[in-house]
Amino acid sequence: MGKPDKTQPDVYEVLRGVVDSVRAGTVFGTPVSHNGLTVLPVAKIAGGGGGGRGDDANGRGAEGSGGGLGLTARPVGVYVIDGEKVTWSPAVDVTKVILGGQIVGIVALLTLRTLFKIFRDRQRRRPQEEAPVPEPTMTE
Repeated sequence: MGKPDKTQPDVYEVLRGVVDSVRAGTVFGTPVSHNGLTVLPVAKIAGGGGGGRGDDANGRGAEGSGGGLGLTARPVGVYVIDGEKVTWSPAVDVTKVILGGQIVGIVALLTLRTLFKIFRDRQRRRPQEEAPVPEPTMTE
């Protein structure tokens, strides 16, 4: 086989640090209080990672290893605590709202275009359908 991998303990240490850092304190932010009102921010945390190692199948000593990790955090909203009353206020992602509006607009334009084509084709066919049919004449 290949040489022992000396990077393996380092990778495990990094992954342990990531797992330990993603906990409730990461999802729920620090509460902010002012005039008897407390605001508790909430975020959505997502991530993934992977790694691998390979040795040369021919035994020529070529080998490699690598890994990657990605994390993302997005605001979801806030809990507003006012005495005994707790309310939820969701965060509005303006980018998603604009993108959704653009998609609806494009679909509406394409639908109107199709309807206008259908209407135009029916208008063009109608005069031909209503034209009188000539009567056959008899020749002797």
